[in-house]
Amino acid sequence: MLSNKKILLLEDDVVDIMTNQRALKQVNISNELVVQENGEQGLNYLNNCDDLPGIILLDINMPKMNGIEFLGHLKKNEAWSQIPVVVLTTSKDQNDKLETFKLGISGYMIKPVGYDDFKKMLTAIKDYWNLSEHPY
Repeated sequence: MLSNKKILLLEDDVVDIMTNQRALKQVNISNELVVQENGEQGLNYLNNCDDLPGIILLDINMPKMNGIEFLGHLKKNEAWSQIPVVVLTTSKDQNDKLETFKLGISGYMIKPVGYDDFKKMLTAIKDYWNLSEHPY
C-alpha cells in the first residue's frame, strides 16, 4: 500500500469507519488513515494536504457531496486524477457502477456484511496495490 502514503477514507457511517480502522490494523496495513465524512470534506482535505494519499477508499452514499460527485471533481484535477480510487459501498445499483467506472475508478466493491469477509476484501486490496506499479 505505497508504504509511505496515507489512505484517504471518505465515509460518513461511524460504524463503517471503526470497521475500516480495525480491519486495516488487523490485516497489517499501517499507513496513516485520514477520514473525511463527505465529498466536500475530502476535496477540502486534498486542497490543503502537503502529501497526496496513495489510495482513496470511497463510499458513494454520503451527505452534502456523494461519492460520484466527489469523483467528478477529483478526476478534473490533474494533480489528483492519478490517485487510485476504490469504491467501497453497499450500492448494487448498476448506474452507480457504470458512472463510477466512467469516472476512472480502480475498483468497485460491495461492503461485505461479515467482518471476516471485510478483512478479506481489504487484504485483496492490499495485495493488489503492493503488486501494482504506481505513477508516483
